[in-house]
Amino acid sequence: MSFTSDSAATQPSDAAPSITVTVASAPAKPLSALTIVYYTDLALIALFLFIVLLRLPRALARLWSISEFTNGQLLHHLHLRRSHRRRLARFNSELGVNHRDLSTDDSHVNYGSYQWHTQRIDDRENPAPPSYPPHVTSCVRPLRPVLRLLHRRVTPGVSAFHVCTMAVYLAALAFPSFYSTNVFTDPYRYGYIAVSQFPIVFGFAVKNGILTSLIGVGYEKVNFMHRFTGRVVFLAVNVHTLGYIYRWTNEGTFVKNIARPNIYWGLIATICVDLLFFFSVEFWRNKAYNFFLATHIISVILLFPSTYTHSKLSLPFLFASFVPWLADVVVFRTLKTRVTTATIRALPSLQLARIEIPSINAGWRGGQHVRLRIFSSALGRTSWVETHPFTIASVTKGEEGMILLAKKSGDWTGKLFELAKEGMRDEESKREGYEGVRVKVMVEGPYGGPGHRIFASFSAAVFVVGGSGISFALSAIQELIQKDLDGNSRVKFIQLVWSVQDPASLVPLIPLLTSMIQESIFTPLHISVFYTRAPVGVFPFKPDFFRSTKLTLSPGRPKISKIVEDAISRAAALRRTPSSRSRSRSQRRYGREKSLSRSGSKRTRYDDEEGAKDRGRLKGVVVGVCGPVGMADGVFDEVGKVDRVRRDQVGGVEVHEETFGW
Repeated sequence: MSFTSDSAATQPSDAAPSITVTVASAPAKPLSALTIVYYTDLALIALFLFIVLLRLPRALARLWSISEFTNGQLLHHLHLRRSHRRRLARFNSELGVNHRDLSTDDSHVNYGSYQWHTQRIDDRENPAPPSYPPHVTSCVRPLRPVLRLLHRRVTPGVSAFHVCTMAVYLAALAFPSFYSTNVFTDPYRYGYIAVSQFPIVFGFAVKNGILTSLIGVGYEKVNFMHRFTGRVVFLAVNVHTLGYIYRWTNEGTFVKNIARPNIYWGLIATICVDLLFFFSVEFWRNKAYNFFLATHIISVILLFPSTYTHSKLSLPFLFASFVPWLADVVVFRTLKTRVTTATIRALPSLQLARIEIPSINAGWRGGQHVRLRIFSSALGRTSWVETHPFTIASVTKGEEGMILLAKKSGDWTGKLFELAKEGMRDEESKREGYEGVRVKVMVEGPYGGPGHRIFASFSAAVFVVGGSGISFALSAIQELIQKDLDGNSRVKFIQLVWSVQDPASLVPLIPLLTSMIQESIFTPLHISVFYTRAPVGVFPFKPDFFRSTKLTLSPGRPKISKIVEDAISRAAALRRTPSSRSRSRSQRRYGREKSLSRSGSKRTRYDDEEGAKDRGRLKGVVVGVCGPVGMADGVFDEVGKVDRVRRDQVGGVEVHEETFGW
């Protein structure tokens, strides 16, 4: 920089020569590695908060009911009032309850006349006004084509949305990785990049974390980010370590440097990260899950002190990682754990064990799962250390308690199935039924489920499940039926599609499925079962067994796109409500009747016309899928084939996914 005096510049040429002073500008101080990763983490936090802000309306919608917000947090037991449910509906037609004949579908379609013969009532025999949950769509109408593209599968189990999320994360880390540094000459920065990502890795790993709570999804939904960020940390740690080893080897100072305490503790931290990565690949998770879990626990316990000893500056990142992990393992999992007695029964035709836990009958939402640990020597000496996830198959506040269905698919579940069959050794028990096998269990949960999505806020629901995925559909549908009886559901059409291998699999569940159809007074429930293999032996049903169009059995595979379009048609038909002229005089009087409450104030009874008007506002169709990854991917593809106009006609189509093997 050059500075020249103004007065000297105006002097004549014979005056004293002017003095010019040139001052060199000081070089800008480069940003430290710690500062760079600090601002990078701030950018990632801002991006995450933006996602939370987008999902905030759905989170606030759950506040419409305290039970909707608090349910699904802690398992517990409630004393039930048996008389309440029997008086939820009153039939006004002179035909009585038998007017709704289950053998035909003609008399009670969701937009037919049967609804005008029934009315919800409370415990005092007074008409109960409905209280519909608010509906918040996941995507505004102009952006639905974009969402449709994001749902497309790139590889099995990985959607375009997953790829975009990982790409944005990598783009954010590109700045600290390449700004004013060289991967071959400056390995120092990559150590800070690795440790700065610890909070993200552990935040997506814990089962009860603030990250998953804020965005309203289960830990299994964000597990892909836990694995991906873990790989990034693995790469950064090894670049950091191998870079210094290469430098010290060239300089001939490797032995001298590795003997320093902070250096060999850094090497131990690197080994811990490498063990975490190596034993977390799919092979170990599927073939030796307990070994994978043991190496994870030991490596994590060693990782924190070794990293801190290596660099004291890593303390803020370690603290932000250790506290949520410790709170999850010690506090939240303890609060969510119940030790009780369960009864296990075998269902041979389904090749699964039915686990009944009557001491737990409340505290979960339809579609949630628990992690089960069984204390029995019949499962092996070390079986008590194993925990397995199972979707809850029963509705909350049910008299049977919590029901789990464990499909025989591996070593542990195979032993469990054999244990359940111990009570069926003699012919008399097979013919008359048996008490089952009682075992001590530890139940942890509930976890997962629909999150901020409220199934009862949609106009129609379709559930596509395969095999033991019926657990998810049973709990979700029973919850919808109960909410509809209470007047807390907008859903007016439910379709269940169940794919099994053998038609005999349907036999044990026919009583339950039939009772669900009978209980669905206001909302028609259609159940379609498809079997993919030829029956073994004699066909288990008579030709005229399936007289009801509400429960069908068909060979082959379901055509999901057509089933979804049918649900859209039925939901769209909700706009056409019966004319008041078609109703009898007594029915019109019944809908407009006013009465006095016990306090003496006037209270207007529920008007059927107003209820029909509210039901006519279409709130979309939700499609729930539970099964193998291939089935879930297929459902997403089939739903994507639905015409855009049809989607907009019903208010959008959303897919909720629960897959095996995450």
